[in-house]
Amino acid sequence: MTHLVYIIRNPNNIFYKGYSTNIEKRLNYHNSNKSNFTKNKGPWELIFIKQFELKSEALKFEKMLKRQNYNYLNWLIKSEKNEL
Repeated sequence: MTHLVYIIRNPNNIFYKGYSTNIEKRLNYHNSNKSNFTKNKGPWELIFIKQFELKSEALKFEKMLKRQNYNYLNWLIKSEKNEL
């Protein structure tokens, strides 16, 4: 199973960072207003993906992302680490 960490962005340049094993289903979940944080803030666009073999590695990376500032996230999205 592939474990994915993703970043989505809305038209107001708000980022949401998350973890999933099915990115299409998860993006649909956000755009269907089912997530409390992303509800009524979309549409959301997938702008970053990084794959991990181990769930623990993915969750560690997601936790790190959630502590980062806007400049770092913009750099990361444009970097070679983005597997989108």
